[in-house]
Amino acid sequence: MSDILIVDDERDIRELISDILQDEGYATRMAANSDECMGEVTEEAPALMILDIWLKDSQMDGIDILKTVKRDYPDVPIIIISGHGNIELAVAAIKQGAYDFIEKPFNIDQLLVVIRRAMETSRLRRENSALKRGGGEAAEMIGTSAAFRAMVSQLDKVTKSNGRVMLTGPSGSGKEVAARYVHVNSARADAPFVVVNCAQIEADRMEEVLFGRESSDRGIEPGLLEQADGGIVYLDEVADMPNGTQSKILRVLVDQQFLRVGGAEKIKVDLRVLSSTSRDLEAEIAAGNFRQELYHRLNVVPVAVPALAERREDIPLLAAHFIETLHRTQGLPNRALSDEAAALMQTLTWPGNVRQLRNVIERILILGEGTAPIDVAEVPADEERPGDGDSRVVMSGALAMLPLREAREAFEREYLLTQINRFGGNISKTAQFVGMERSALHRKLKSLNVVTTNRAGSRYARIEDTETSAAE
Repeated sequence: MSDILIVDDERDIRELISDILQDEGYATRMAANSDECMGEVTEEAPALMILDIWLKDSQMDGIDILKTVKRDYPDVPIIIISGHGNIELAVAAIKQGAYDFIEKPFNIDQLLVVIRRAMETSRLRRENSALKRGGGEAAEMIGTSAAFRAMVSQLDKVTKSNGRVMLTGPSGSGKEVAARYVHVNSARADAPFVVVNCAQIEADRMEEVLFGRESSDRGIEPGLLEQADGGIVYLDEVADMPNGTQSKILRVLVDQQFLRVGGAEKIKVDLRVLSSTSRDLEAEIAAGNFRQELYHRLNVVPVAVPALAERREDIPLLAAHFIETLHRTQGLPNRALSDEAAALMQTLTWPGNVRQLRNVIERILILGEGTAPIDVAEVPADEERPGDGDSRVVMSGALAMLPLREAREAFEREYLLTQINRFGGNISKTAQFVGMERSALHRKLKSLNVVTTNRAGSRYARIEDTETSAAE
């Protein structure tokens, strides 16, 4: 669906428009009557139609064709042309869904401007449809850690309901993947899943993008809420939504209807709303940046999406998944991940979370050579590491200034904290990895004032505040 179908009963007009468009780099097809037109559309829907109102020797006129195509192929923009045009005919065509109306004899420059604009609209609609179709793959959930399982358990409880869900978590942690998981496992799985990226839409265009617009020159342009009718709309980074739009979205949540920009007729929709934020919305409310009423409407079921640092056990699984996906979609090498490289990845901080992990895997596969397992040297660390041939440990200045006994304790404490957190607080796995008996590890942790605490469904290590403990 990347060409333009020209439908006109006058051969000269068809060929003239086709020649002009081909000179501009467009692919074209032509039809002289309604039968030829519908045959071309049925064989393959075009990216755009240029349609004459009056067609000789045809069972359907332009308005009939317009109605049929917009019913069966609503994403195809249609430009109406006519040598008998009048305002009533133009209004009738626009009401039936025509993208624009141009009267013969037309100005070529004007025609090209309208076509370029319509082709851009067609491209955006195709991309949106592709995103909707690709939602199932994007919803694949990868992980076995306690924090991850706790999140999925919460999501499973809300999939079959119609309740609004607020996903919270740091940037890159996988909030959209969680939202798509809810969609594909819900009763609306066959309906649209439409993403509204509140952080990327310009404030002065937000209402037009959400609610659509109506105008005499461009006709009806449905917004994202209308496109999501019957399905799910996902408000990503909702804290970035302008204040003026927040009040209108609040009204949509209450009434399930709205006005297009420039329109007079209310549009009714059936929507389930999911939202996400990486910011503290209660702080945004206190600062006057977010409406409290909207927060309460959206935050019916809050679900926390854990940071990657809270689910380090999942890093090898996620890395293997990204390697396979990048091999399948981009043809990058399908390499294994060595145990040493996986262990190193589990010790890094990952401020960009799952998104950063995917980017690192992609970089390694692009820059690496051959199909051998990914080695430690290929993994970019948080801080500078010694070279491959250097067995020295890079020591911080603070550690180097300590006496040997204190430096050894500081190193052991940090090393064991890292390993315990890497294994999600699992003492048995940690003891096996570091080469100690479980009871010996417990004694060592106690001597170093290291304790484990519950957080996000897993146990994590921290240094005990000895002064507080003594006071208690």
